[in-house]
Amino acid sequence: MDINGRPNHIENYLSQLHTGQWFGWSDSKNKVYANLIIHDDTKSKPTEQECIDGLATLQSDFDTAQTNAATKKASGKQKLKDLGLDDDEIQALIGV
Repeated sequence: MDINGRPNHIENYLSQLHTGQWFGWSDSKNKVYANLIIHDDTKSKPTEQECIDGLATLQSDFDTAQTNAATKKASGKQKLKDLGLDDDEIQALIGV
């Protein structure tokens, strides 16, 4: 994850597939699909495309959630303004 919590590596996708330490890297300094190893023989190795698509979905879901939160915040502030509160009162209530 990046500093904002947005998934940015296939490791983020792999971590949510199964619990425990079911996968690892043959070279921990070079975490690319070619170095992906499976420690748990009851789990199958996802394809590289599944990892790419899974990461893209996680990123899209994160981006959508961020956009929705910003939209709801703006909508809530506007509703408070429509009720007659000024910016200082809104800031006192919600801190923004």
